[in-house]
Amino acid sequence: PIRLWMWLGESVTSRNDLEQELAQLRVEQLITDGRLQKLDALEAENARLRAMLDARSKVRDRTRVAEIMSVDANPYNHSLVINVGTQDGVFDGQALVGADGVIGQVIKAGLMTSLAMLISDTDHALPVEVNRNGLRTIVVGTGTIDSLELPFVVNNADIHIGDLLVTSGFGGAFPAGYPVAVVDSVTRIPQEPYAKVTAMPAASLGQVREVLLVFSSTNKD
Repeated sequence: PIRLWMWLGESVTSRNDLEQELAQLRVEQLITDGRLQKLDALEAENARLRAMLDARSKVRDRTRVAEIMSVDANPYNHSLVINVGTQDGVFDGQALVGADGVIGQVIKAGLMTSLAMLISDTDHALPVEVNRNGLRTIVVGTGTIDSLELPFVVNNADIHIGDLLVTSGFGGAFPAGYPVAVVDSVTRIPQEPYAKVTAMPAASLGQVREVLLVFSSTNKD
């Protein structure tokens, strides 16, 4: 009986030790998984920054990188706050571009931060041209992050799905030649003067973390 009792005591102790060891391993695994997630985030950030640097090297105008501090949670108000302001040379109306295309423009430059409007906002309109043939028109926001409209394209206009829209340079805010969107639907309506044309923004507006502020030769310094 004594040996049996001792064996039972050792078994219980071993089980408790194993359970404690298992609990500790689970904690260590959780910490490791958390660090791996941070590593994934850092790798994604590095990829974004490399893309931004690559885009910056292709831009002939003077630029400055800015980080997004916050995004308006209102789905109908597509705006964001960046971490630079007038002390950095930022001004109202200044163009914002990303690694893949136009993001928006500054609507209120503060001393240290600035408020910017995305091109998808319903109050935003941007002069563009079809890169293929130079056809000029205007792109307006729809309130949907991945969709834009071209409300002033006549029915017989030479525009097709897949056409790249770039900034025309008219209007003063955006220098010419920056990608804006790609036409994704063209519906020609009989008896109507204008076709129904929509486009997808060239930049991923809902995923952007950094932007380039553009200072062209016509901009303020």
